[in-house]
Amino acid sequence: MTLSKTAHIGRILGTPVPMLTPVDSPVYVLLIGEAPGPRGADKSGVPFLGDAAGKVLYDVLVRMGAMTLPPEIDRMEWDGALFVANGIVPLAHGVALGNAFDRCPTDDGATFRAPLRSELEGTSNLARLTRDITTLRTRGLKGIVTLGRVATRTIDTLHKRTPMPELARRALPHPSAQGLLSMAPDRGRGAKMADLQEAWMVRCQYAVLQAGYPAPEGDQS
Repeated sequence: MTLSKTAHIGRILGTPVPMLTPVDSPVYVLLIGEAPGPRGADKSGVPFLGDAAGKVLYDVLVRMGAMTLPPEIDRMEWDGALFVANGIVPLAHGVALGNAFDRCPTDDGATFRAPLRSELEGTSNLARLTRDITTLRTRGLKGIVTLGRVATRTIDTLHKRTPMPELARRALPHPSAQGLLSMAPDRGRGAKMADLQEAWMVRCQYAVLQAGYPAPEGDQS
């Protein structure tokens, strides 16, 4: 019997994962990924929380003061189901996290697949994204940062149908290993993953600031 690559993490739930937003403060920047991962948001119910790519994103947001995580998370494996079991809840400050497609795509309930373009650009999904962004605009949204080609293409399609010229746009590679390698010279040959992650985090922080997140006091860059 051959196990699928995600069988060890249990069945994919495939339930919608809502945006993570601050409780009551303004939202300056929305960061959008592709879709909930089978070990991350599919289990935790929180965008990016629990998969490897999400850890890189949360690390940079914590560094910026845009996210607070409970201190006990540093002693835990980065795993969505484990976080739920231990009541781990991140607190966002001035940023929101979401996905181009709001559920973990699968055909058999066990194996992750990339979301189809028809799913991403279907009427219901684009309507969902429009509602989410419209809600954030009432809370002060200034810009959107897309993570990866799928998220960027989906938001491009949305903007063609519903122009929002007042919102800044910034695009980054996805923080997955594949995305990090894509931005490295010579396809990442000889590069250390830790160095690629750090370089991505620097780019992410700059993109979030350029999209409208307030710069720290005294920082005029």
